[in-house]
This record gives sequence, C-alpha cells and structure tokens, in this order.
Amino acid sequence: MTAGRFDTDVYAQRLSAAAAAAADAGLAGLVITPGYDLRYLVGSRAQTFERLTALVLPASGAPTVVIPRLELASLKESAVTELGLAVRDWVDGDDPYRLVADALGGAPVATAVTDSMPALHLLPLADVLGVVPVLATDVLRRLRMIKDAAEIDALRKAGAAIDRVHARVPEFLVPGRTEADVAADIAKAIVAEGHSEAAFIIVGSGPHGADPHHECSDRELRAGDIVVVDIGGPYEPGYNSDSTRTYSIGEPDPEVARRYAVLQRAQKAAVDAVRPGVTAEQVDAAARDVLAAEGLAEAFVHRTGHGIGLSVHEEPYIVAGNDLPLEVGMAFSVEPGVYFPGQWGARIEDIVIVTADGAESVNNRPHDLVVVPAGPAAAG
Repeated sequence: MTAGRFDTDVYAQRLSAAAAAAADAGLAGLVITPGYDLRYLVGSRAQTFERLTALVLPASGAPTVVIPRLELASLKESAVTELGLAVRDWVDGDDPYRLVADALGGAPVATAVTDSMPALHLLPLADVLGVVPVLATDVLRRLRMIKDAAEIDALRKAGAAIDRVHARVPEFLVPGRTEADVAADIAKAIVAEGHSEAAFIIVGSGPHGADPHHECSDRELRAGDIVVVDIGGPYEPGYNSDSTRTYSIGEPDPEVARRYAVLQRAQKAAVDAVRPGVTAEQVDAAARDVLAAEGLAEAFVHRTGHGIGLSVHEEPYIVAGNDLPLEVGMAFSVEPGVYFPGQWGARIEDIVIVTADGAESVNNRPHDLVVVPAGPAAAG
C-alpha cells in the first residue's frame, strides 16, 4: 500500500494504538521488520533481506525506522515520510541492532518482535538487547482483528471482485480439460477483475476434492465430477479475497446432492450464529452440529474459518477451543466442508464482517451446488 492509499491519520492512530498496547503489556516497545505488521502500521511493502530494516516503536517516545542506506528509496512507497518518522540509515560495517537498542532507550529492555522476523535478525538483536524478545502477536492481534472503515471497504471490493470470477467459472469447467487448464483461466480472470495477482487457486475435481488443500493437477475433468474451486488474492490496496464454491459437471448423484444440502445448512447456521459477544468456537460449533446431526461429523476435518485482511490467514480463527468473543469489525471466513477420501468433497466459503446485529457477507454468489452441463469433451 503506497502512501496516501489510506489517510495518514489512520496510520498515526495505528502507531499510537500499538505503542499503547505495548505499554499495557509491560514492554519497552516493538520491533517490526518487513511483513504484514509493518504494512499495517506504516503501509510499507519492504522485503526482508540480510540487511536489517525495522520500525522501532517505543512504548513511550517517537518511532524510528532503521534502514540500510541503499534501501532509503523504498520509504517513498510507504507513509513513513508523510508521518514524519525519524529515520536512522546505516551502511555496511555499522551495527543496525545497536541502532534499534538505542531507539528503545538502551539495553536490556523487554521487547516484542513481529512473528515474521527471521532468525537472521532475531538472534543478533537479542544479543544486543540482552534479553530474548517475545512475539508481538498478542500485542498487535486486536488492532489487526478489528477492521476500520477503509479496511472493510477494501474487503467488500475484494469480495465483489472474486464473486465476478466465480460467475465465470462454469464456462471453464469443460470435460476433457485439466484442472491446470481451468486454474490458468481462473488466474487470468482474477487479475482481469482487479486483483494484483492470484494468491491461490484450488481446482479439486472428483477424488481431488476430498483434499482440502489440493491445488491443481493434470487430471482431466469428466462428467459426474464434483469440483471444489477455492480462489482469492490481494485486491488493491492489498486486502484479500477468499471464496469457495462447489460445482457439479452434470446432475449430481442423489446422495451427493443430499450431503451437499446438509453442508449448505451447516454453512448458513454458522453465518447466522455470527454476532458480537458470540465466541469463535460457538460459530465453529454451529456448523459442526448440523453436520454431526446428519452423520457427517467425521467428514468435516478442518476449522470453520480464519481471519482475513492484509494476510489471507490471520486472527481470529474460528475453531473449537477459541473462546474469543466476536467484536464489531472482525472479518473472517465461514467455510465448512465435507470430504470423502477417494470419492469427492465440497466446501462453501464466504468472508463475513461482524456488525452490530449479526454478519455482513462480502460474498454473494449462490450457495447451491452449481450444475454445469456435462457437454462434449474439450477438443485436444
């Protein structure tokens, strides 16, 4: 996200909130290297190299960016300059970890680091600080989980764009074509609909649909296949789409249709359960209970959902054992599935945003099993 994509005031508020959260946690500050946390706090898409780049955010005091001099130009692609943050550049032979310690007020200090910091930087930083840092995940998690108005708008646009791609999927599902052929068409459609790239494409046909994380293969589609299509990617300014629909090439077997109808009810029950105060595990249970009542509990082998934003997978996780109460502004997937190894699988996934009285779905394609004409096989 380049500077100006969000109001600079938004970044200033995020930095202030992160510093306050660090203080509440009893930390001297945070050290944020390139990754989604850095992007969230200052809009930087800097990459991690062997030379240290870091945002040093004291619990009290002004933030500092420590950056190699040869990477200074990259700051133009962030809000750092507009925010007026102090910049300490360094050249080969300098000790950037000492610059970090100085920006935190000296050592030893209790510090948290982003979970994307490589050991290449963590170990020498710990040596200079005189203490092993903790992860900043617990400090930043609530900030990133609660989406602001601009983030919610970005997720809506991403959701609408991936819906437009799913509307085109039936034209790609022609018997005789391979999963890889279909995935290539979908990748082009994802970019054509405004995404910067296709982050992932799952085309699981027939028995491959029973593998939730199957990608695509040279298997040819055939009449009677059930096909799971799970797709998404970043939509500028970088917030992700993620939606799954399931297709049938020709009319499905009656037992397939019956089980799919149960899955539909399970997904709807989970979405209907979403509201402030309900816990993440209660949403998971809402889907799981419907499937269990129909003897399909063992066919649902993963959590019901994951948070989404700048990262495709982030908190909150909608899973048994997570007693986190939902709050307005949280965004996550609701994606129960059923999987029958060696036979077929199905999944239905929407991204929802918690509202004051329930859930807003950013995906609005029908949830029915989409029947695609079997038709003639594709020409070789």
